[in-house]
Amino acid sequence: MLRGRMLNRYSSAFKQKIVKEIEEGKLTISEAQNLYKINGGSTIQNWIKRMGKNHLLNKVVRIELTDEVSELVKLRKQKKELESALAQEHLKNICLEKIIEIAGREYGLDFKKKYDTKE
Repeated sequence: MLRGRMLNRYSSAFKQKIVKEIEEGKLTISEAQNLYKINGGSTIQNWIKRMGKNHLLNKVVRIELTDEVSELVKLRKQKKELESALAQEHLKNICLEKIIEIAGREYGLDFKKKYDTKE
């Protein structure tokens, strides 16, 4: 005989009641889990995400000093300028290679070949 897990199904009204009590500060999430015997570490958090105000969920807040923010902005700007300069040089290189190729065809020379300049 197979033994299965017992699955608890909670009504929408029950979920909303719990979420409301937590949002009003009457209970914490862990107190609600214990009081109503709700298993699963993220069950109530999921209810809050779906039905409640997300301000009660844990969020990562990054706190920076003013000079850290300005340094980051400065570095991003510098990165953008360097990427732009690299792209311009790349285009310039392509144009110069094309000019050499065309000049070589026009004059019948291979400009890329190394010529011995010693006599």
